[in-house]
Amino acid sequence: MKHLIPFLKSEPKVAVIRLQGAIASGSRGGISDATFAPVIEKAFAKGKPAAVALVINSPGGSPVQSALAAARIRRLADEKSVPVHAFVEDVAASGGYWLACAADDIWVDPSSIVGSIGVVSAGFGFVEALGKLGVERRVHTAGENKSILDPFSPEKAEDIERLKSLQMDIHQSFIDHVKTRRGARLNETPEMFTGAFWTGAKGVELGLADGIGHLVPKMKDLYGEKVKFAPYGPKKPLIPRLGAQILADLDQSVEERALYARFGLT
Repeated sequence: MKHLIPFLKSEPKVAVIRLQGAIASGSRGGISDATFAPVIEKAFAKGKPAAVALVINSPGGSPVQSALAAARIRRLADEKSVPVHAFVEDVAASGGYWLACAADDIWVDPSSIVGSIGVVSAGFGFVEALGKLGVERRVHTAGENKSILDPFSPEKAEDIERLKSLQMDIHQSFIDHVKTRRGARLNETPEMFTGAFWTGAKGVELGLADGIGHLVPKMKDLYGEKVKFAPYGPKKPLIPRLGAQILADLDQSVEERALYARFGLT
C-alpha cells in the first residue's frame, strides 16, 4: 500500500528475470524472444523498478534469438532509463554471453564459465550408412543450391565455403555486439574472439565481466539493504506445476545437454 501514499518512501525494487537453458526459436523450457518478450516487457513496466537483474545460465544457441532478446532488453532499458545488471550462474557462453552483454554490467561467480564468442554448426553425414543399407538417395531441385549440406549426400567444398561465409558474417555481428557493449573495459587478447571460454575470475581480468558478485548482496550493495526483489518468468504449463518431474526431465532435449557438456557441465 505504500506506493498509494505519496509521502511514504517505498523501498527500491529490482525486477529479476531468469534466463535459463538453451536459446532456440519456439523453445519449451529454454529461451526464445517470443517466450520472454512479455516477461521482459512486464519486468520493465510494472511498479517502476530501480533496476532489472538478468540471472543467466545458458550455454547458448540461436544467434538470432539471442540478438532479438538482447535488443528488446536494451530498447526498454534506454526508453525507461532503467539500469540492467547481469548475474552469471554456471555459464553464459556463446548466445548466453550475447544476452549478458545486454546488461550495463556483468557479475560472475569465480567458477562461472563466460565467453565462447564464436559460431558453430554441427550435423551428421549418413552417406556410408545409406550405402550399407542398400538405400538410394533421390533428390530433385529447382536451383543448384537448394540441397546444400544435404546430410545424405557427400560434402561439397563449395557448400562448406558458403556455410563458412555465413558463419563469418554472424561471428562479426557477435564481435561487434560485444565490443559495443563492453567498450574500453575489454582487455583484448588474440584468443578473445576465437570461441574460447574462461572461468568467471579470468573473465573479469579480460574485461568480459565487471567483477565477482551474486544477485542479493550486489543489489543490496547498490540499492540498499531494504531492496525488494520481484521475480518474472514465463508461465509454466499445468503438468510441471503439478509435480510431474519425470515429464520435465524427458522434455530436456539431448541437444541442450550436449551444449552444456561443451563447457564441462551436465
